[in-house]
Amino acid sequence: MWFQEATMSSIRILSDQVANQIAAGEVIERPVAVVKELVENCIDSGATRIEVEFRNGGKSYIRIEDNGKGMSPDEALIALERHATSKIREADDLKKISSFGFRGEALPSIASVSRFTLRTRTEGWAHGTEIVINGGKLIDKKDCGMPVGTVIEVAHLFNSVPARRKFLKTDPTETAHITYTTRLFAVAHPNIAFRLLENQRTIFQSPACEQLKDRIAEIWNRQLAQDLIPVNAVDESKGYKLSGLTAKPGVGRSTRRELVTLVNRRPVDNRALGFAVLDAYHGRIQKGRYPPAFLFFEISPQEIDVNVHPGKREIRFLDEGSVRRFVLGAISQALTETNKESLASKISAKPESAIKGATPALSHPVTEPIPVPAISPPAPAKVTTVKKEPIPHPKPSLERAAPAPETIAKEQSHWRLITLLKKRYALFQTPNGLVMLHLRRAHQRVRFEHIRKTFKSESTTSQNLLIPNLMELEPLAADALKKHLNLLNSNGFVIEEFGRHLYRIEAIPSWLELKHAENFLCDLIDLVRQREGSRQTDTMIWDAVAKISIKESYQRQDHLSEEAAEALARSLLTCETPHTSPDGKPTFNEISWNEWERRMGVRS
Repeated sequence: MWFQEATMSSIRILSDQVANQIAAGEVIERPVAVVKELVENCIDSGATRIEVEFRNGGKSYIRIEDNGKGMSPDEALIALERHATSKIREADDLKKISSFGFRGEALPSIASVSRFTLRTRTEGWAHGTEIVINGGKLIDKKDCGMPVGTVIEVAHLFNSVPARRKFLKTDPTETAHITYTTRLFAVAHPNIAFRLLENQRTIFQSPACEQLKDRIAEIWNRQLAQDLIPVNAVDESKGYKLSGLTAKPGVGRSTRRELVTLVNRRPVDNRALGFAVLDAYHGRIQKGRYPPAFLFFEISPQEIDVNVHPGKREIRFLDEGSVRRFVLGAISQALTETNKESLASKISAKPESAIKGATPALSHPVTEPIPVPAISPPAPAKVTTVKKEPIPHPKPSLERAAPAPETIAKEQSHWRLITLLKKRYALFQTPNGLVMLHLRRAHQRVRFEHIRKTFKSESTTSQNLLIPNLMELEPLAADALKKHLNLLNSNGFVIEEFGRHLYRIEAIPSWLELKHAENFLCDLIDLVRQREGSRQTDTMIWDAVAKISIKESYQRQDHLSEEAAEALARSLLTCETPHTSPDGKPTFNEISWNEWERRMGVRS
């Protein structure tokens, strides 16, 4: 009864200010949400130029300026009321939304948790209008001079809501979110010129582009643009259209951040689209990798629901199965055509006799004591191997091998190769029985321990690049690389800052191939970011780095000679942990002669 009485006596209508702050908690989670909502309004206003400026990760200051159609004085005041919108009129309009903003909550929500300044002018007015609101309270309204368009300044975000402000992340983290989101808008609208500034310094600037690939090259990086192929497909019966760029076969990333899907030019997350893209790359990239892609899916507004998330980050399709099949088929067809073109170019580039006589082989055969065969050698035109100091690689004592060092030491010289099977296994005869060796896992173990020992040695062998590689990173990734730059540079890399979020790779470790260097560093950065906040040691990092590095180990399509297979077995048995791969899978399995006799019913 006391609970009922307390509840009944405390029910009241919230003030508009409190209601707006509650709404802001749903719509405006962090500074990037402010940027997202305001840029969407800029696009809806017909702007052809949008400028975004911020400071301290957007916490202290955000400015969004556009050259759209602007607002009249009366419209400017109405726009700051809750649920004031020009995009919809009745409930049925929610079923056919074609604009980006439509709820009418963004501006009043933002104004309720910041010092908010709006300046706007529309055609037909000799002056603009300036409105200042602080914490949801109107401070001033006056005329001002300005060109047609709108400028919104948001200062001291969440100062009036300290509980919300304390949950914000560090400035670099919030900066990274703003940069990434602005990049998404720039990719989604190549016809609009974008400029992004942090602390009055330009992060990126891109004029209007006719080609999507040009926009990606400008705001992401040129290497990524070169790794993409076009996708174009239409299903007129369903009103579906898919266009954009997707990764070439074999090009993958360790995270989904470069797998961008846009529905009616709105960057969204949708499981159906994401899984369709991943299914199309099944067998075409390594397991656990994600293809970079920038895909524009167009569909009738009646077929989607964009009102299922307060921040409009997610959408729901009326027929997800049909959408998934269409996207999967379109990307699969593009990849198949690319493979055909690539094969045709290779055949035309080589004489027939060379093709028939070609025999793929490991570029660096396995040799004792700790061989690290590479699948393909570094490009001689670009790389010169320069050794700082020779690395001592003493043959490890067999007494360290686990779990049965005495047995391995005794039998090491008695493994006799019988045959290679299915390009995956090697069958050996030993005094105790038959051993089936898994070539890839054995090669991974040998390479893993070699790299780990290289990290632990006092000096590292490096190969200097004749032409340094430039690598452009997003702010959060650049910050992670900067924190661990000394660790990398003391282990075979020579990397230096070359500009804002730009790094120059001048040398790489001898065990790393040039063509894999950039992907390796991107994977390493993702790994470091995932482990931020944990008590990690350099050893933990390098063990994980070594696991990344073995992805390019022996594959079934490679050819391994019998001599190389025997050398690989000898090298494996000198490892500290020869029985398992770095992933914990068995490298070999032995069936004793006694077991064979039991199975054959032979009595000893």
